[in-house]
Amino acid sequence: MPIAYALIHHEDGVYGVSFPDYPGAVSTGTTPEEAIRKGAEVLSFHVAGMDEDGDRFPMLRSLEELQADPDFAEDAQGAVVALVPFDLPAKSVRINVSMDERLLDAVDQAAKASGQTRSAFLAEAARKRIMAA
Repeated sequence: MPIAYALIHHEDGVYGVSFPDYPGAVSTGTTPEEAIRKGAEVLSFHVAGMDEDGDRFPMLRSLEELQADPDFAEDAQGAVVALVPFDLPAKSVRINVSMDERLLDAVDQAAKASGQTRSAFLAEAARKRIMAA
């Protein structure tokens, strides 16, 4: 899992997270931990969008390279620097899964209600369970 440097700013009870190597990927939270967790989700989503659009991913810079950048030095004033893990887009793989038919019906109903496909619903549920473990 790749990691990116993030800047965490605190202002008026809100923690903001930005990523110098991924301009436009920003998030907030009421605690630093929440801001980092939400920042990781936003960055993963941002990178997936870049992939869908055919954009090239930036080279992740080292802390030393970032500190040599005058824009980073200005943006980093009053900020805490953190490392945030994020997911790279992956190719979907077709699988065969067996489950109780009533459970499958419930999954399909819940997926439809949330505007998702069965696959997207099951993948999201798996991600949530893995993150909670």
